[in-house]
Amino acid sequence: MKFIKNKPGLSNVSEAELLSGYRSTGNLELLGKLYSNYMPLVYGLCLKYLKDEDLSKDAVMQIFEQLITKLKQHEVSNFKSWLYTLARNHCLMALRSGSKHVFVSLEVENMERPEVVHLDIDGTNEEQLSAMEKCMEGLPDEQRQAIDLFYIQQKCYKEVSDITGFDMNKVKSYIQNGKRNLKICMERNDRS
Repeated sequence: MKFIKNKPGLSNVSEAELLSGYRSTGNLELLGKLYSNYMPLVYGLCLKYLKDEDLSKDAVMQIFEQLITKLKQHEVSNFKSWLYTLARNHCLMALRSGSKHVFVSLEVENMERPEVVHLDIDGTNEEQLSAMEKCMEGLPDEQRQAIDLFYIQQKCYKEVSDITGFDMNKVKSYIQNGKRNLKICMERNDRS
């Protein structure tokens, strides 16, 4: 990422002259000289927003690439403040495009406890299904309804909540408690 800083003939050229020269000729050497003075500042700004050294280095180069076209399109009177705005907007857009993924909290209270075993009715025989139906009948109404919708009708938590009108946390609780009660009931039937 080295630009020619002290090329003969460019050392005493003002910022306005470099900008004007680039706009009229398209000479990337002039733009490189103009931008090289601000690269540490742009990098610092990117690091502040992106909080990653490699992403910030990439952003510095991407911003330079944007300058190649944008400086020909826009009349810039104060390069430093214009560059700051361009760099900040670039970082904000990078953050927005990176946040298209929705992250779901995996807090303990939102998850089922691992000690609760999922019901596995694949390969079960008639006696077990019959016993499970009896155990389902013994469940409280809310648990039975939530278990039926979730496992038998294969609805998601939100759909169960919408259908029953139960709060989402209540739905999870009814399913979790219903599974535990079914497991206890089924184990009792296996022993007898």
